[in-house]
Amino acid sequence: MLDNQLQQLLAPIIIGLGYELVGVERLSSTLLRVYIDHPKGINLSDCERVSYQVSGVLDVQNPIKGRYTLEVSSPGWDRPLFTLEHFKRFVGHKVKVSLRQPKEGQRHFTGLLQAIEDRNVIVVADETEYCLPYEKIDKAHLVP
Repeated sequence: MLDNQLQQLLAPIIIGLGYELVGVERLSSTLLRVYIDHPKGINLSDCERVSYQVSGVLDVQNPIKGRYTLEVSSPGWDRPLFTLEHFKRFVGHKVKVSLRQPKEGQRHFTGLLQAIEDRNVIVVADETEYCLPYEKIDKAHLVP
């Protein structure tokens, strides 16, 4: 998966600059978004600094064929959750989770992130507890 390769390529650069690499996602064939964070927050100059370094690495390594737009962003209030560690960090918060394949007749679950058990994300939605396998999650984010 290209997103994982990009994450591995960019993580050392972003961490070296003093930021957390939250995640990388291709939003379309021409838009690549890189999410960064820092305990003191992210501002425009942080995004510019990371963008400059990441652009250089992508130009040299050339992992993406063709033209694309690079966007560096803070995760924002509706922070995307990319890793199991992200889910663990935000237990007790409201989340929206979308699965690749339906479970119990639905793909989208919005509710309280109650726990992480083994590699399962436990979400309580409408007073029903759902055990969602992490490997089957397509996208997830916090609900402000």
